[in-house]
Amino acid sequence: MKRAATPNLSDHLAVLAEPTRLRVLRILDGHELSVGELSQVVQLPQSTVSRHLKVLTDSGWLVRRSEGTATLYRVIFDELDQSARALWIAVRDEFERRPDANEGREDKRRLKAVLAARRTDSQTFFGRVAGEWDTLRASLFGDRFTGEALLSLLPRDAVVADIGCGTGNIAEQVSPWVSRVIAVDSSEPMLDAARRRLGERTNIDFVQATGESLPLKTSSVDISIAALVLHHIEEPASLLREMARITKPGGRVVLIDMLDHNREDFRRVMGHKHMGFARKAIDAFFLGSGLAPTSFRELSRDVDAKGPGLFVAIGAKES
Repeated sequence: MKRAATPNLSDHLAVLAEPTRLRVLRILDGHELSVGELSQVVQLPQSTVSRHLKVLTDSGWLVRRSEGTATLYRVIFDELDQSARALWIAVRDEFERRPDANEGREDKRRLKAVLAARRTDSQTFFGRVAGEWDTLRASLFGDRFTGEALLSLLPRDAVVADIGCGTGNIAEQVSPWVSRVIAVDSSEPMLDAARRRLGERTNIDFVQATGESLPLKTSSVDISIAALVLHHIEEPASLLREMARITKPGGRVVLIDMLDHNREDFRRVMGHKHMGFARKAIDAFFLGSGLAPTSFRELSRDVDAKGPGLFVAIGAKES
């Protein structure tokens, strides 16, 4: 391991004055990452991350070591000089209490995905050495059969409402496995795109309407789904009430949306009404609509995904 000479307290303060370097230190306090992995977590170019890592290493905050062709970085608290240890304790605690602490939570979610991908890569490597089964299976059967087979778990006679269907992604995947899909969207251009995409599917009905005022009969569908819709609704409770109304007793209401985040650009550029949702808020929406919250699960992240983390939540309409 290599470490630069110890700077003085004023040097430490100058280094920590840069917010990105604070994020990097928080991530590397307990985890050892390469430049590429760290750039995926903070969603910045590798060149930018490398510049910050050089400053932090040269000023004694980080240690680095080589493993093959990769250089790995981390904070080792016990090896910091006394002034740096005291300063980092204070700054780290303050960092957790800051109004933009959501950014730290997003970093943790992406870090979790990066570490999971690292484990998967390792397991995949040893699996291929042992028999290259994944390659053989794909060559024989393709890559799509697992997901399609699991969709067959849906009741064959189910009627599904796809609220805010957009261009028809969910309707396309679900319609071969159920009796009927009602694809609802308030945008006529979106519905036109969905019709062009799915026009040959005879079990899909297209309906132009808002989620807050659905022209569907009470208790007429088995499953109601809203994927990446809730954050666009001014009053999410109104959408949940309508989804609960049209769902049969014993049916399910499914929400897929963003976890709470602090990406103001989503509100400013894309017109989002809400900055994601925490489980407590989703459970409250379900209960307020007469639904029993049955599950809330964070979805696995693609390590290259640039948006906030996602969740899937299910509410049950009691019989």
